[in-house]
Amino acid sequence: MGDTARMPPSPASRLSVLLCLAFAFVATPATAAPAPLLRTAEAAADIAPLQTLIVARDGRVLVERGYRGHRTDAPTNIKSASKAVVSALVGIAIARGVLDGVDQPVAPLLADKLPADPDPRMARITVGHLLSMQAGLGRTSGAGYGRWVSSRDWVRAALAQPFVDDPGGGMLYSTGSTHLLSAILTRESGRSSLALARDWLGAQEGFAISSWDRDPQGIYFGGNQMAMTPRSLLAFGELYREGGRARSGAQVLPADWVEASWRPRTRSVFNGDGYGYGWFARRIGGQDVRYAWGYGGQMLYVVPALGLTVVMTSDERQPSGSSGHRAALHDLLARIVRDVGAAAP
Repeated sequence: MGDTARMPPSPASRLSVLLCLAFAFVATPATAAPAPLLRTAEAAADIAPLQTLIVARDGRVLVERGYRGHRTDAPTNIKSASKAVVSALVGIAIARGVLDGVDQPVAPLLADKLPADPDPRMARITVGHLLSMQAGLGRTSGAGYGRWVSSRDWVRAALAQPFVDDPGGGMLYSTGSTHLLSAILTRESGRSSLALARDWLGAQEGFAISSWDRDPQGIYFGGNQMAMTPRSLLAFGELYREGGRARSGAQVLPADWVEASWRPRTRSVFNGDGYGYGWFARRIGGQDVRYAWGYGGQMLYVVPALGLTVVMTSDERQPSGSSGHRAALHDLLARIVRDVGAAAP
């Protein structure tokens, strides 16, 4: 999903772009793609907002396309697909003892940012609730997004939202929740979220964040305004497809965190899909699919049963849910699943 407002570029953007170029994704040499898949990739050019497409199976790139002058090695704003990156950082932080676990209460970690007389339910919000969009606080996405990012203190403003449900209740998609996680990671580790991402996720060959906006207090924006190349997004998806193991063999993410992130805990009222920790879940083309979704149609799909990782990036200025573009991308994935599945031995 995601939010539409643009933020000023981070002061670290120029340096991080250079780092991105230095660590561009080096895929396993491509294998011959099935002819139907090649035809599907060519036909995808008719999906006007679509800008890039990468299809990899078992770590080997089958198709890599840029449409209308766009390139897979050029940074693009992945919008709310970055929520999956924040989720990964939380999982590693738990494994390293920086955080206690998903049941850890949030209020003591952000005590100085709480309202003067907080609702008693504030004490019941956990790290897991923020990850699964079940904090119960009013949404800072959608209609409330512009007002939230115009505030002087995003963390304080997110915590000041009124409760519209109990913690652990229904899904309330809110970028403020993942931004609170970025603030918690920064406080508990003593390092910025960008530094953690470079250190903890940099072991995956090809992973790099090109730029990432920050809030007025300098906290990197948890859940939006992150730029990566489509190839880098593919590298991140490969990390999950491989159960948290990097191409080098290093266990970057705990395997049980991948499973926990992909296990639906709630369901979106907007599209009916399951939602875990930063990842949506649905069946597409007859297969169980996990996907990260950013505004405009920034998609990272993983189809575990077929060993597929698929990246699609689109025009970030246009909505994808209400316009039908997201449905077109799901249909494109269904065709890719069909093409690859038919060619399987």
